[in-house]
Amino acid sequence: MVGKRFRIDRKLQPKKCAKRCYVVVDNDRISRLPDDILVTILSFLPVKQAARTSVLSSRWINLWKHISRLDFDAESALVKIAIDYNLHSEESCKYVEWVNRVIQSHKAETLKEFRVCFDLSPSAENAITQWLEFALLRHVEKLDLDVSAGSLRVYTRDYAFPEKFLKPRSQSSSCIDFKSLKALSLKCVKLSGEAIEFFLRNCPFLEKLVLRNVNGISNLEVCGPSLALKHLEIWFCAKLKSVRVSGPNLTSFYSSHVEVLLLENVPMLVELHVNCMPYSVSIQRLLSPALSSVVSRLEILSLDIYAYIKEINLPTFPELPKLKKLVIQYWATEDKSLMGLTPLIRAPPYLEEFVLKLMSSYPRKSRTPKPQRLDRKGKVKKNIKFPPKVVKFCGYYGHAGDVEFVEYILENCVALEKLIIGPRSHSPLSFHGRRPEQTVLEQAARDFAKHLKSRVPQHIEFVIL
Repeated sequence: MVGKRFRIDRKLQPKKCAKRCYVVVDNDRISRLPDDILVTILSFLPVKQAARTSVLSSRWINLWKHISRLDFDAESALVKIAIDYNLHSEESCKYVEWVNRVIQSHKAETLKEFRVCFDLSPSAENAITQWLEFALLRHVEKLDLDVSAGSLRVYTRDYAFPEKFLKPRSQSSSCIDFKSLKALSLKCVKLSGEAIEFFLRNCPFLEKLVLRNVNGISNLEVCGPSLALKHLEIWFCAKLKSVRVSGPNLTSFYSSHVEVLLLENVPMLVELHVNCMPYSVSIQRLLSPALSSVVSRLEILSLDIYAYIKEINLPTFPELPKLKKLVIQYWATEDKSLMGLTPLIRAPPYLEEFVLKLMSSYPRKSRTPKPQRLDRKGKVKKNIKFPPKVVKFCGYYGHAGDVEFVEYILENCVALEKLIIGPRSHSPLSFHGRRPEQTVLEQAARDFAKHLKSRVPQHIEFVIL
C-alpha cells in the first residue's frame, strides 16, 4: 500500500543567519525528490546515520525526524562493556539519553519498526515503559525489546511488561491497540501466559512471535484456527514446562528447554528447531509416532544435542523424505567421538546440506579420543553412502575426533560438492569478547585444517573460514 504523501514543515527550518554550515552540491538530484521518498530512503539507514544527514542542507534538517524505522543499535557500546564491565553504568545512561532524545524529536505518525537492544538496569524501567508507549501509539508493525543484551550479570531482574497496556480498550484510558503488530520480539521480559494469549487475540496480523528468557510462563498454548502466525520462537524460558502449538499458517518453529512439546494442526510447518538436551524434548520423543506426521513434512531440521546422549536408535528414526537441510548443534566434550551423529545424516534420502556446530563453553583441548566407528551393536561400521551436497563443520579444532568425522564425510558423501571448515567455536560466551588463548587455538586449528586439502578430491570445493 502506498504511504500517505507529506511535506516537511519549512517553518521549522533555521533562519538564514544561523551559524550552521551546509554543504551545497550542484546538480543534487537526490534532494529534488519528494520528501516522502527521501524519508523512505533514510528509514533504511541506522538512526545515527539518518540523523547526520541533517547537516547536508536546510532541505535535510528535519527529514530524519520522520523516518519509519527506529533501530537503536549500540553494538559498539556493548563491546566496550564486554571488555570492561565497569563501563556499564556510563554506557547505559548514554543509551537511555540517546533513545529519549530521538523519540522527543521524532515526528512520524506511524512506525514500521522499533527496536531496543541493550543491557539496561532496573533504573531504566520507567524509560522503557515510555518507549513502548511511544511505539505502540504510533501503530508500530515490528516491535523488538531486548533489555539485557550481552549481559554479564549472573542474576538479572527482568523488565515486567506493563499490565496497563494489556487491558481491553473498554477498561483502559489508553489509546493503545495492537492491531498493527506484525512481529513481536520480547527478550528478558517478565510476561504471563495470559499476556501472550492477549497478544494472540488482539494482534490479528501477527506473523512472528519471539520469546527469549521470558519468565512467568509454565504452560504455554499458541493455538487458534484463525492465527496468522507464521514464525514462532521460544528460547530459554526457565519455568516453561510444556508447549502446545496449533496454527494452520505456521511455517517455522524454534523451541528450547521444554519437557512436553505438542504440535497439532501445523500443515504448513517446514522448519523446526528443537533442543534435545537433558531435561528437554528427547530425540526419541520428538520423533515418536505422535509427531512423525509433522516431522516427515519438514524441509529444515535443527537439533541441539548433548554429548552424553546414547547412540541414536535408527529403527525409531523416520525417513524424513522432504528434508533438505539438517543442522546439529552438538555440545561436545574434549574426548567424545562425533561418529554417533552419523545416523542422523544418513536418514534423510534427499538431504542437500548438513551443518555441524560444535558448542562448548571453552575451546576443547587437544587431548583426543581414539577413533571409533562402531554401530549400536558394537560392530565396526560399514561405509554407507548418503547424499549431502554441502557440509559445513563449525567449531573444528583439528583433533582426532574432528579429523575422523571429516574423513567419514569425504568417504561416504557421494554427491558432496562443497566442504566448509570453520574453526570458530560456537560458544555461549562468545558475545562477551574473545579470549586471546581462544584466538590462538582457532588460528592453530585453521592452519591444521589446511592439511585436509590434500585429502579432498579436486571436484569438491574446500573452504576454510
